[in-house]
Amino acid sequence: MEKNEIQLEMSDGFKIQTVYAKPSIQPTAHIHLLHGMAEHIGRYNDFISFLVENGFAVSGHDHRGHGQTALLNGNLGSFGDSVGFDRIVEDAREVSSFYKKKFQAPRFILFGHSMGSFIARRYSQMFGNELDLLICSGTARDSGVSRLAGQALAKLKGQVTDFETPDYFINKLVFGSFKRSVPSPKTPFDWLSTKSETVENYINDPLCGFVPSTGFFLELFNGISKIHKREEIRKTPTQLPILLLSGVEDPVGEKGRGVWKVAHQLGNEGLKDITVMLYEGGRHEMLQEVNCEEVYDYIKGWIDKYEKSN
Repeated sequence: MEKNEIQLEMSDGFKIQTVYAKPSIQPTAHIHLLHGMAEHIGRYNDFISFLVENGFAVSGHDHRGHGQTALLNGNLGSFGDSVGFDRIVEDAREVSSFYKKKFQAPRFILFGHSMGSFIARRYSQMFGNELDLLICSGTARDSGVSRLAGQALAKLKGQVTDFETPDYFINKLVFGSFKRSVPSPKTPFDWLSTKSETVENYINDPLCGFVPSTGFFLELFNGISKIHKREEIRKTPTQLPILLLSGVEDPVGEKGRGVWKVAHQLGNEGLKDITVMLYEGGRHEMLQEVNCEEVYDYIKGWIDKYEKSN
């Protein structure tokens, strides 16, 4: 697989690092990938290779404050001053729209992992008519009181000090319990995957596991709040097929309970085609788990089901 990289300038002048790969034949669909918090699109190379080998054109990008985009702009762990969550969603639309024109594929599929799943879900509310399928990996429900407390704390801390400093306190509040979800953890990141190589690579990657800024957390909390509002969920096309994919041992999705709550909330607001797939023993990053090939095959099979029925 030949993966290409392009820097794209967004409508506000900010430069985003993007990647793409395509099969030698006309692609059956275009899949755009949205990575999670404190990681980058380079971690998805194996998944991209699988998709391209199976006839999909693939694009992706490093969000503001992440990966090569952060190196390009010098703001690792920060979305940027006065940059809201919806601007991150706008980036996803602008980048994917560029590649839509480039690929001319018959279908467009959005895949988001963890924080990327929140961005993808917001995309479906803002631009849902542009989507044919939506896949959310490692997603979560709104934590309610905990999220409200996080918003208030981040806003207060930002006003007292500043919004752009790495926030170790809020980071510990958000992620501290995840480590405790794993019996006898060897590292603070064992909750990501049961595959030791995945965890080691994450820890040794200088573009992973960083502590985001106070402003970053505030906008993330704002985004999570927004995507769970009933009036916003109702903006998602009711016929849009959605796959919610996670591991049963994923603390982000409350070991499956939170994923089911997301599914039920979507269904209660009128969405009619929701699939939940939970893997026994799997943790947060199912694309990086010991059974990742099984997960890849399932995703392809789910997509193929809709291609064959239309």
